[in-house]
Amino acid sequence: MIDFTPNPVALAIGSIEIRWYGIGYVVAILAATWLAFYEARKRGERTDIIVDSLIAMAIAALIGGRAYHVIDQWAYYQNHISQIFLPPYSGLGIYGGLFTGLLAVIWLVRHYKVDFWRWGDIIAPCILVAQTVGRWGNFMNQELYGPPTNLPWGIAIGCQYRVQEYACPSYGGTTPADAHFIPLFFYESMLSLLGVFVMLFLWRKFTAKKRLLIAGDIGLLYFVWYGVERSVLETFRSGWNWTFFGLATAQLVGLGAAAAAIVTIVIRHLWVRHRRGSDGPDEGPGAPNANAVTEPTTGAGTEPAATASGGTDAATGTDSGDSPRA
Repeated sequence: MIDFTPNPVALAIGSIEIRWYGIGYVVAILAATWLAFYEARKRGERTDIIVDSLIAMAIAALIGGRAYHVIDQWAYYQNHISQIFLPPYSGLGIYGGLFTGLLAVIWLVRHYKVDFWRWGDIIAPCILVAQTVGRWGNFMNQELYGPPTNLPWGIAIGCQYRVQEYACPSYGGTTPADAHFIPLFFYESMLSLLGVFVMLFLWRKFTAKKRLLIAGDIGLLYFVWYGVERSVLETFRSGWNWTFFGLATAQLVGLGAAAAAIVTIVIRHLWVRHRRGSDGPDEGPGAPNANAVTEPTTGAGTEPAATASGGTDAATGTDSGDSPRA
């Protein structure tokens, strides 16, 4: 059993508190930025737009995530309106952040005139990297845990951080003060990390080499992966779920997003198959050029070089012409 209970505050200077949750958010952005640079270079995409774009996405995700959390916990915030906007901030809702972050991505790809689907494949594993890191902020806040457990990796939760169902006796509950709980934050962090490797593997083996997947499939796979992941883990949570007709909203949103992503993947593949059939297997506008070589570029205002082929440095596979553009 893990008896360590962290202090959510990393550093206090007078009345100003720097919390581990906020530090985790910053580290998550840095990790996502590093992966975005790495993947963009390998795929011959522009790297000059990444920093500005990720800052815009991070701000958008912060606003949406905060709004989702406030709606989720409105029973508390309706009596503490100032805490919605003033520090210390104590929570973000991932689906709110994803929604506003997606809106930012749509605007950014149009602003920079880059391909939505190809950049979706780059951004998706970066989001999972950020979630892998960011979930440890939940540990520091002693939140995102499941029911009591006797598992060796069960974590201790201070009485002041427990939901009513698992409240300590002195708080009106019956759960022992020394009880341990399922670390859902850790499960989600590890599943997200696994998703990063799965997505990168699929892109290298089945998108870049034009075998099975087309540009955008990896980006859409994110919604399937995380939607199912979160929906399964949500079954272990109780006492603090935002519900809709008795069902956890996170499950409804996650499974709905996963279903929509699967339908979109199928429709896009049917569209590409129809286009290939009309153009001929090797003569359509999206046919790969076996002799083209990608030269990564970082110059502002420049476009990525021609399509690449062969190995993990391939930038497009079927990306450039065989898939719809934003």
